Amino acid sequence: MTTKAKQKSNKTIKVFDDLEAISRFAAEKFIDIGNRAIKNSGRFSIALAGGSTPKPLYELLATAEYESRIDWEKAYFFLGDERDVSPMSEKSNYRMINETMLANLPIPKTNIFRWHTEIINALEVAESYQRTLIKFFELSDGEFPRFDLILLGMGDDGHTASIFPHSAAITESRKLAVANYVEKLDTNRLTLTFPVINNAANVMFLVGGKSKSSALKQVLKGTVNPEKFPSQNVEVSNGNLLWLFDKNSAAELTGDFD
Repeated sequence: MTTKAKQKSNKTIKVFDDLEAISRFAAEKFIDIGNRAIKNSGRFSIALAGGSTPKPLYELLATAEYESRIDWEKAYFFLGDERDVSPMSEKSNYRMINETMLANLPIPKTNIFRWHTEIINALEVAESYQRTLIKFFELSDGEFPRFDLILLGMGDDGHTASIFPHSAAITESRKLAVANYVEKLDTNRLTLTFPVINNAANVMFLVGGKSKSSALKQVLKGTVNPEKFPSQNVEVSNGNLLWLFDKNSAAELTGDFD
């Protein structure tokens, strides 16, 4: 791990040698945030990210080294986004996360809240997930959940969760969860919205790979244009925003990351 880090307001950026180092650091943060949440409120609420980048983190958390370091029965898992496919599909975020982590830890099934994509209508899936969030967090009208931790990735087009460039979810300001049509994929994706993400106590981006370098430069250093680079909309209002990326994805960045 390199020593380069910059703190400004609630945003911290750290650069690592590789994805393995990112995963190790993220696992330690996960445990630390979780234990503090359990101590303060009796539970730890997390929204997990899909994709390939967080997979090594999930595998690491499922090892004996980490299993003993937190009370998993007090951890409650949501998914930040999902593909509109069967939970048994190889494309399912839930399936990947379950097989790499959830099923390998002593987590009660009642603590796992997946998107019910077996419902055929994507709008109904999103509405169902919103109701789940309202019930779990005991929300009143107009309130947003406050997750202890939300994990995010970033695509090479600057998208995060399933909020893609020029999609309707970018400007959603009231709903907690939406079905978001992605024109370039010609499909619906299911995702939490930016008001939910930005209300979290901790948001942690995990970014790896040279294919992300151009978008990462634009997101962190470029002109603010969230329609083109949705990840720019992640600005935690009353919490901590942590960017973790490797040298390859940081290849086009220079300076101290102010």
